[in-house]
Amino acid sequence: MKILHVFKTYWPDTFGGIERTIDGIARATAPHGVESEVLSLSRWPDREPTVFNGARLTRARLSHEFASTGISLQAFGLLEHAARRSDLIHYHYPWPFMDLLHFSLRTKRPSIVTYHSDIVRQKVLNALYRPLGEAFLRRMDAIVATSPNYLETSPVLRRHRDRTTVIPIGLDRTAYPDPEGADVVSIPLPCPEPYFLFVGVGRYYKGLDVLVEAARLCGLNVVIAGAGDIPAPANVHFVGPVSERAKVRLMRGAAAFVLSSHLRSEAFGLALLEAAMFARPMISCEIGTGTSYINLDRQTGLVVPPGDPAALAAAMREIVDDPVRAESWGAAARARFEEIFTAESMGRRYAELYAAVLAGKPPARPAAPGLA
Repeated sequence: MKILHVFKTYWPDTFGGIERTIDGIARATAPHGVESEVLSLSRWPDREPTVFNGARLTRARLSHEFASTGISLQAFGLLEHAARRSDLIHYHYPWPFMDLLHFSLRTKRPSIVTYHSDIVRQKVLNALYRPLGEAFLRRMDAIVATSPNYLETSPVLRRHRDRTTVIPIGLDRTAYPDPEGADVVSIPLPCPEPYFLFVGVGRYYKGLDVLVEAARLCGLNVVIAGAGDIPAPANVHFVGPVSERAKVRLMRGAAAFVLSSHLRSEAFGLALLEAAMFARPMISCEIGTGTSYINLDRQTGLVVPPGDPAALAAAMREIVDDPVRAESWGAAARARFEEIFTAESMGRRYAELYAAVLAGKPPARPAAPGLA
């Protein structure tokens, strides 16, 4: 099977959560006989390389950008050519310009879409876009949500519930450094243990101001990797972007991983999934998205109200005051990862979906795996 993935940006220009997921799907479906190509926009469309982790890269020149939506006139022709050499097109939502690209195609191919997130910030523009977006989703042979939580809380997905299946994002543990390896263990920590770890960029929905205030209230050490510096007490340690080895070292030593995201723009939480993979207990906020599918309250960690520094501080204190129970939550998180969130499981389920769509038999919506 030849699959064409379509999204607004991709490596080497960017490698955020959706881009990492596309890469993960491409690699995880390869053992099932899937050849992947990724069409994206770029300011430097002719740059090397032309292949990444086995997937062919096709880049259209970015012409304009409006309200975080990349636009490219060149993309119309490139999508037409890429579609001709593909068996199925796999779109990644949201990207409103992508909908126009799809409707421009003369070469018809079976198509599916992974619905990563609602459009959260541009409410006025979203109201204007809604008819096009709804028409696009209706044209898809199958819709994929990444968690049952998002399916139940997204007003858009609820309108397409009967045509939506859940395939959780998965990670490949072998792609990460060994947490017990000498090259990882030897990396010094930025502060004494116990500490709480946050990894991510400082986007508006990450709730870093809430995390910093929680650290001030509880007095416990917090390490923030990746995000930029903001005013904070001395027990908050900003270490900036870190290597994969350093990230694993920080995971290994953390009392718990904290994802303080307080808005549903945090649609899944790959960093939270990494923490589960490394058997760390987690603290996250209840925002009705995949974060509460990865982290089950008082089973794999603690779930607190969003935007509440006092509740977050209390959860951090609870983790430190009962390390035995916290470790049991971390073990349960790892077990849940192995049950639901491996790259192998994700790749198998996408390969099955591709085959079903190509055979003209999209599967009925199955029960989501691992629901509590």
